[in-house]
Amino acid sequence: MSETRHSVVLGGAGFLGSHLVEALLARGDRVRAFDRPNVDLRNLAGVSGSCEFTGGDFLSESDQARAVEGITHAYHLVSTTIPATSNRDPAFDVETNLLATVRFLDLARREGVRRVVFVSSGGTVYGRPASVPIPEDHPTDPLVSYGVIKLAIEKYLGLYHHLHRLSTRVLRLANPYGPRQDPSGAQGAASVFLGRVHRGQDLEIWGDGSVVRDYIYVDDVIRGILAADAHPAETGLYNLGSGRAVSLNELVEAIRRVTGRDVGVHRTAARPFDVPVNCLDISRARNDLGWEPEVTLEEGLRRTWEWLEGRA
Repeated sequence: MSETRHSVVLGGAGFLGSHLVEALLARGDRVRAFDRPNVDLRNLAGVSGSCEFTGGDFLSESDQARAVEGITHAYHLVSTTIPATSNRDPAFDVETNLLATVRFLDLARREGVRRVVFVSSGGTVYGRPASVPIPEDHPTDPLVSYGVIKLAIEKYLGLYHHLHRLSTRVLRLANPYGPRQDPSGAQGAASVFLGRVHRGQDLEIWGDGSVVRDYIYVDDVIRGILAADAHPAETGLYNLGSGRAVSLNELVEAIRRVTGRDVGVHRTAARPFDVPVNCLDISRARNDLGWEPEVTLEEGLRRTWEWLEGRA
């Protein structure tokens, strides 16, 4: 009989984190969800199994120690910033994300954690692409502090593997969306657009709507994380995306079809940090992990819309 994994999900009450908690429990792990002590726990309301919630501040070494006590596998999904605002205060980004993560890695090493899985950003670490779709060995030239910090954390994970043989996984996500993503938030165009349609509001499009992104449904993200985690290699770096490039204008049309509503659009000035196109090459994940995105854009939008319609 295999030994039970004791896993911690940093950011476990969030959008992606809560879905990952459920998947780890279904796999048979004992799971600790670590998040802010005052976080809304509705995302974990339906979770059953051997799960505990630990509230704390990721910047606090004592809270980190409580999070990692007795843990064999750690899943890092915490971020205090988002791409759209991270350039306003890069020092804050460094202090709250990079420094806090390096301290966590040192603590994890001392406590005997076997593996750290880090959710990075395929949407920001590459910058303006020289080729599309973007492979993992593409140059990395982020245009936002958010991407710089994600990339720096990736490098520290590599360093800790080199120095301490810490097993690591890095998943560079495209644009994830789906149920439990905040429909009133500032990140996640697919879910935010659906939320505005649900509230009867016009959509806000930056520029002429030609900006191209890669939207991946949450279930495909979680399957990709678990597939990478199950691979026997000591380290791994994988893009996880849909494999399909979609402009904002095409996203709006898909939302109109799914919702059956006459969606109004308000256009604003293009944002300087938006690269014109981002679509990830997912062939490495296909070849190495046997992973394939299964949910089409319209099916994912439909599921997210049904979740919005069913919310209390």
